[in-house]
Amino acid sequence: MAAIVLVHGIAQEFRSARSLEDEWLPRLARGVKAAGYPETADRLWKYRQTRRGIDARMAFYGDVMRRHPSQPDAPDVDELRHEMADRIGREWLDRAAARSSAPPERQRAAREIARLEGGPDQTGRTVVLSPTCGLSGLKWFAADGPGSAGGFVTKALAQLTRYLTDDQTRARVLDRVAADIGFDTRVVIGHSLGAVIAYEVAHRLRRPLPLLITLGSPLGPDTVIDDWVRPQPPQPPSYVERWINLADRDDLIAADPVLARLFPGRHVDGGPELRSGYTLEHGAAPHNPDFYLMRREIGRSVGQAFAA
Repeated sequence: MAAIVLVHGIAQEFRSARSLEDEWLPRLARGVKAAGYPETADRLWKYRQTRRGIDARMAFYGDVMRRHPSQPDAPDVDELRHEMADRIGREWLDRAAARSSAPPERQRAAREIARLEGGPDQTGRTVVLSPTCGLSGLKWFAADGPGSAGGFVTKALAQLTRYLTDDQTRARVLDRVAADIGFDTRVVIGHSLGAVIAYEVAHRLRRPLPLLITLGSPLGPDTVIDDWVRPQPPQPPSYVERWINLADRDDLIAADPVLARLFPGRHVDGGPELRSGYTLEHGAAPHNPDFYLMRREIGRSVGQAFAA
């Protein structure tokens, strides 16, 4: 089994494990090297294909998220997912208004929230918009240029809500990821939806996992996601020894990274060491996994995991 298991996020359904590994691993190696572990960094990438290399694999589940137009959801399921998507979208708007590092973006989010709450337009008519419309007005979601925001928001919310509400999809994804985790696995790194998946897979383990890292995770205190993750009520995975949760303030998909508040009163003796916080630097694409993987905070933890 792999020593490091990587779990990707949304919108990767037409990628492959190999192509994602080729993107993630050199960035992770760069962060490990910057943190003062050059030998481990070389084993991650330079010597990856040799006996000296560290076996790091992408647990790919993107193809499971493909949906054919001939497979519509039942009306009640579709309504539930729309409701969840609206609530999650509103959370993202609130984060933009509260913590974006760019004042114009905060102001734009505040205006979208005001419109969302049904204020009258110039003709005096009440306008009721969806959070998706509001998010589409933010530059953060239009990284690929004008017109891209709506498609990204729709896809992100659709895949996230489908995972949380479709038991068959959830089981297939968890089985796919769990298959790469074994006795030799020292580190599991999950990004975005992959962070939620990594957390749930960790609860399946019946062997120690030295390090769980979640990046840009939508799982957080007082979020919609908190009500839908399994098991309920949420609790730290028993066999995880250390859990590090990192988010950027400009990453609107990431919940506030406060693990202690996520599990109030649920800590038990012998549970994992919980570390969480915001990144020390801002990136141009704050939700991009490349941005997180190159951070020294992550590189230091991975380096330490292989230094013993």
